Amino acid sequence: MANWELKNCCDHDQKLFIAFVGVYTVVILLLWRTFLLTPFKLITVFLHEASHAIACLLTCGKVEGIQVHGNEGGVTQTRGGIYWIILPAGYLGSSFWGMALILASTNILTARIAAGCFLAALVIVLFVAKNWTLRGLCIGFIIFIAVIWLLQEKTKVHILRYVILFIGVMNSLFSVYDIYDDLISRRVNSSDAEKFAEVCPCPCNGFGWGVIWGMISFVFLCASLYLGLVILS
Repeated sequence: MANWELKNCCDHDQKLFIAFVGVYTVVILLLWRTFLLTPFKLITVFLHEASHAIACLLTCGKVEGIQVHGNEGGVTQTRGGIYWIILPAGYLGSSFWGMALILASTNILTARIAAGCFLAALVIVLFVAKNWTLRGLCIGFIIFIAVIWLLQEKTKVHILRYVILFIGVMNSLFSVYDIYDDLISRRVNSSDAEKFAEVCPCPCNGFGWGVIWGMISFVFLCASLYLGLVILS
């Protein structure tokens, strides 16, 4: 039975989980403006664009190409599909993947599965990438994850879970920040929220959808912490 009420929290594993999430959050915030986090920010942009692509394919559309740019921007070229599903899938999808990676890090088996799925996604996107920034990102992270996995299996350096957790925390924080920066504080006219407001019959404008998506992303982040503790209980 799952310990949904988190009775007798927290044991060693739960404390370790909270500590790593807290330390990662502080480190990420301290290094936010440095080049050290750029690859991880770009991988979040990659997951954002990949989420658009997945939504397009699931709604019977066609993905013509994906790009990720060095300025932390990106674009997914699609044809067909259901537009009002594809548009919010980027921000909300990357928040979901952040939560999924955080939860996967709670167990070595699920961490291996997450790493395998991540590698498979990078290999697939490598062949549909339309620019060298994305191709280089895919190649770099394929090598990075493969080396971490090899160390996990062949040496006593068992850090695969903690690398997956870091990517998950980074992705969750960046998703919330990206929504605030693009949709709430600056209100980019070409943003997904502004486009969504044009096709959705609801009365919300781009700012309104930005706030709603930001709240949903924050809920994903909180849910990942709560569910992680439940899994470890």
